[in-house]
Amino acid sequence: MVDDEHNGRWPPVGYELLDWRTDPDVPASRSVRRQHQGPYAAAIPAAIADLDVHLPTSLTAELEDAATEIARFDSELGAEIAPFGAVLLRSESAASSRIENLTASARAIAEAELGDARKRNASLIVANEQSMRAAVDLADSIDSDAILEMHRALLSVDAPTIAGRFRDQQVWIGGSHIGPHQAMFVPPRHERVPEAIADLIAFIDRDDIGVLAHAAIAHAQFETIHPFPDGNGRTGRALVHAMLRNKRLTRNVTMPISAGLLTDGDGYFDALTRYRAGDPEPISNAFATAAFAAVANGRELTDQIAETRAKWDDTVKARTGSNTWKVADLLLRHPVVTAAFIAEQTGINTKNTYRSIAPLLDAGVVLEAKGPGGRVWRAPEVLDALDGFATRAGRRSAPKR
Repeated sequence: MVDDEHNGRWPPVGYELLDWRTDPDVPASRSVRRQHQGPYAAAIPAAIADLDVHLPTSLTAELEDAATEIARFDSELGAEIAPFGAVLLRSESAASSRIENLTASARAIAEAELGDARKRNASLIVANEQSMRAAVDLADSIDSDAILEMHRALLSVDAPTIAGRFRDQQVWIGGSHIGPHQAMFVPPRHERVPEAIADLIAFIDRDDIGVLAHAAIAHAQFETIHPFPDGNGRTGRALVHAMLRNKRLTRNVTMPISAGLLTDGDGYFDALTRYRAGDPEPISNAFATAAFAAVANGRELTDQIAETRAKWDDTVKARTGSNTWKVADLLLRHPVVTAAFIAEQTGINTKNTYRSIAPLLDAGVVLEAKGPGGRVWRAPEVLDALDGFATRAGRRSAPKR
C-alpha cells in the first residue's frame, strides 16, 4: 500500500499559497499590518489512509515492550478498578491540560468537580476529564462524529459557540494574532479539514499497525490537521485514549500517556514538527518513552492510594460494613466531598452524612472546611498523592511553542 513516489518513506506536508487580508478592526500599527499582507503558506496534509508504516526494528521492539507494560498495568488494575479508574483519568486529564499550560492543584480540580467554578484552569481540566471520558465511551466506533463529541465535551461550557464544530477559519500556531505570516506552523485552510479528517479516520480504522505507533502517528496527523479553532491538543490526546481502548490495548483504565509526554515537553513538540517534515519516528519514539514513564508514575500513584486506604483501615474506628467505609472509598476517587455529593454517590441519607464522616474526622483522614456551597471535607493524603504524581510528571523545561 506504499505510494511509489515516496519509496516507503512518510510524505511531508505540502503547502499552498493563499491570500491574506488583515481584519481592519484589529488594532495594529501600520508596520505590523505591512508584515501581514500578501500570500501565506498553508499546509496540505498528506493522505495517509493507505500508507505503510516503516519504523526501525529497534523502535518497533521498544514500542512493543511499552505496549506490553501498558497491558500488564491495565490488567493488574482490572480486578480492583475502583478507585484507580477515576484517579488515573483525573491525573491524565490534568497532565494533558498542563501541556497546554493549564495548571491547577489536585484540591482545586476536586473542588471544580463539585461545581466550584472560581478557578478557571481547574474548571477547564474538569472539562478535559469529560472529553477523555467521552473518548473512552465512544471508542467502539471512532469516526468524525466521535471526534466532534470529544471536542463538544471539552468546550461546551467554556466556548459553546465553537464546541463540537470543525473550524470555518484559518488558524495558525505561534507568531502574531494579526496574521499567519510569522507562524511556526499554519494548518490547512478550513475547506480541507473534512477530507483530511475522513482520511485520518480511514487510517485509524486499520488493524495492521502496532497500537502505540498507530496512536502516535494518528495523533500527529490530527495535530497537523488542527481541525478546531481551539482545544486541538487536548482533543488529540483524548483521541489517543479512544484508540488505545478501541484496539484493546487498554480495557480498564485511562493510561497517563500525557503525563509521560510532559517529562519532555520540548521533545514532544519537536516530534510533531518533524512528523510534518515527513519523519514519523520521533513521535513514535516519544510515545514509547511516554508509555514507560506513564506506567512507572501510574504504578507509584496507585500504590500510594492503596497504601493510604490500608492505613485508614488501621486508624479509623468504625464497625465493618458501616457507612463510614463507603465514604472512605469515595474519598479515594473524589478527595473533596460535600454532604450532597456523598448522598448522591453512596446513597447515604444526607441526615446521616455527618455521623458517617465523624470517625474519619476523628482519625485525621479528612479535614473540614467551608466551601462556596457549605461544608466540604477533603482527604489531604489523597490530594498529596495526586500532587506528587503531577510533580513527577512535570516537564523539565517549558515547551517552546
